Amino acid sequence: MLTHVVLFRFADLSVAADARDRLLALRGQIPSLKELEAGVDITRSERSFDLALITRFDDAAGLQAYAEHPVHLEALAWLRSVATQVVAVDFVD
Repeated sequence: MLTHVVLFRFADLSVAADARDRLLALRGQIPSLKELEAGVDITRSERSFDLALITRFDDAAGLQAYAEHPVHLEALAWLRSVATQVVAVDFVD
């Protein structure tokens, strides 16, 4: 199983819930996407990001198919327009 974790910061925190909802709407739309979790940060500490996305795939090919899928690309374009910082990590468990 390959896990893909993405953290987002927004200049305007009011978009975080909308971003979460847009990401959760990806469920069931991309065949290679096996699991998806998304949540808005509740601690609001100095080191916190505003939103976390956790997705899981069978393998790297599944992640690549997700990355290129039109539904993901649409969400990604919007997220890039509102995010000020994005970091990611991918690992096999």
